[in-house]
Amino acid sequence: MTKDVTLSITDRDGQTHIVEAPTDMAMNLMEVVRSYELAPEGTIGICGGMAMCASCQCYIESDTKLPEMAPDEEAMLAEAFHVKDNSRLGCQIPISEDLEGLKVELAPEE
Repeated sequence: MTKDVTLSITDRDGQTHIVEAPTDMAMNLMEVVRSYELAPEGTIGICGGMAMCASCQCYIESDTKLPEMAPDEEAMLAEAFHVKDNSRLGCQIPISEDLEGLKVELAPEE
């Protein structure tokens, strides 16, 4: 039986939102941010989740185990602004039960 996971997402204004994300809908973190409207429309997921724009860059603020970074994600982050050691692209983080308790902060808009 699948369940929702609880995530903590700090938006670009510094406000933290505790949200529930379904694990049975093949969503990724960027899509969760969009569905809860935690970033203005047109400012996140511009490339549609193809790891080609870095508009969904976020900072991982918890020790949650994440999937390994793919070469496409690494390449995009190498060219992005505001990159930190804990940067990831939200579109490359699928929602799964392993993400329970994940804390992220959205990177500044470019």
